[in-house]
Amino acid sequence: MDTHLFARAVGNIGPTTLQRAELSKRLYAIKTAPDVHFDGRDSQIAEQQEAQKTAAVEARAHLAGVNSIAIDRFEGRYLISGGADASIKIWDLEHSENVQHSYVNHPAAAIKKSASTHQYGITHVSFYPFDSQAFLSSSYDHTLKMYATETMTASATFDLDSVVYSHSLSPIADHLLVACATQHSAVRLVDLRSGASTHSLAGHQRAVLSVAWSPHEEYVLASASSDGTVRLWDIRRSANSLGVLDMDDAVGIVGEDNLGKNARKRDQGKAHTDAVNGVVWTDDGKFLVTAGHDERVRVWDMSTGANALSHFGPIIKNTHLSTLLPLLVPTQILASGKQVMFYPNSKEILMFDLLEGTLLKRLRVPGVSAAAAQGKVAQMNVRSRTTSLAWRASDVGLISAHSDGAIRAWVPRMQEDVQVEDDAAKLVEDSEDESRKRKREALDEIFRDLTKQKITFT
Repeated sequence: MDTHLFARAVGNIGPTTLQRAELSKRLYAIKTAPDVHFDGRDSQIAEQQEAQKTAAVEARAHLAGVNSIAIDRFEGRYLISGGADASIKIWDLEHSENVQHSYVNHPAAAIKKSASTHQYGITHVSFYPFDSQAFLSSSYDHTLKMYATETMTASATFDLDSVVYSHSLSPIADHLLVACATQHSAVRLVDLRSGASTHSLAGHQRAVLSVAWSPHEEYVLASASSDGTVRLWDIRRSANSLGVLDMDDAVGIVGEDNLGKNARKRDQGKAHTDAVNGVVWTDDGKFLVTAGHDERVRVWDMSTGANALSHFGPIIKNTHLSTLLPLLVPTQILASGKQVMFYPNSKEILMFDLLEGTLLKRLRVPGVSAAAAQGKVAQMNVRSRTTSLAWRASDVGLISAHSDGAIRAWVPRMQEDVQVEDDAAKLVEDSEDESRKRKREALDEIFRDLTKQKITFT
C-alpha cells in the first residue's frame, strides 16, 4: 500500500499533504506523450494531403519554427503559439489529454501574416492575466499587439520603434502596464488603458532581453539586459531603479537591523558575465531566476538580493539572443520548501531542484522521423532547439515548443499507466497472432485438399 495513503488513513497527515505528495509523484513521472501531435494544417486539408501520400508526414505546428507558447491560467485548456513565420495559432488541449491513443491536434483558430497582423516572426505570446478572452503578442516588426481570442482580431497595436524581445503584464496589479524588453536600452512601459507607450525606465547600457513583474509587489519589476545586468524597479519612484543584482554578493543588502532598515541601494555589479536573456519569479515571490549566455542559471533570494549560489553544472546551454525562460513548477503541488525548475536546453528539457541545483531528470526531445527527413523541414531539424515551455494549470504536465516547428506534450506516466498500455498492446498482439493462426490453418487446409486430389497427365 502507498506510504502516503496509509499515513492519511491512520490520520498521520492531512489531505493537503497527501495531495501534494501525489502530485509530486506525478511530477517526477513526467515523460513525453509520443501519441499526441500538433499539426498546424487545417484538419480537412491535412486529411486530403495525407490521403495522397504513402508515407506519414511529421506533424508541424509552424513550419518555420515555434518561438513562443502560453497556456491560459484559468482552465489550462487553451494554448497559443507564435511562429517564426509571423503566424499565431490557438489550440484546444482538452481533446489531447488521453495519451493512450494517438491524437492529432489541429488549431482551433489561426492568424496568418497580413497587412493588419505582425509582419515578422513572433518573439513572445501571453494570455491576458485576468481573462483568457484576450492575449498579447510581440514581434521582430517592432510592435506589441493585443488580440481578442474569440475573433482573433487585433484590438490594439503599439509601435515601439525597435525589436520587442519579450513583454510582461502583472498578474495582480490594477495599473495594466505592459513592460516591454526591446532592442533599446530602456525598459518600455505600455499603458493598455490610455494607449500611451512613452514611459520608459532607463538604466541598462544595452538591449533589454527579458522582463518580469513581481507576483506579490504590483509595482516592482525585474529586467535583464545584454549588458549582463539584472535591475529591479519600483515604477512609483522618481528614481525608478531599486538597484542591480551582483553575482559576487552571497550576503545581500540587509541593512542596519538585518531586515533592510536604511539599506543602501546597489548600483554596481553584474548578474552574469554575458547577456542575460531570461528572468522569472517563483510564484511566491521569494526567489528570482535568471539565465544568461555565460551558460549559467542563477537563483536570487529576493528578501536581500543575495546570490543563493545554486549551481546547476556545465550541462546548461544558452547561446541564442532570443528570450529563454526557465519554467518554474507551481509551489502548491510541491512539498513545503521545495522548488522545481524545468530548463529548455538545446535538445532536451532538464528538471532541477531549484535551490540545491540537483539534476532530477533529463527529458530527451524525440528525434526527427525518417519521413520528415526527406523534406526541407529536415534542414532546420538538424539544429532544432527547445524555445519555450508552458505549464498546464489544470493538470501536472507541460507543453514544449521547438525551432523545428513542433509542439510536444509531456505528461505523467505512472507505473499503472505503463501497465495498462502494456496490457492493451498485448491484447492487440494476441489478436494479431490469432488472426495469423487462422490464416495459416486455412492455407494448410487448402494445401491438404490439393495434395489429396489425383492428377492425371494426358
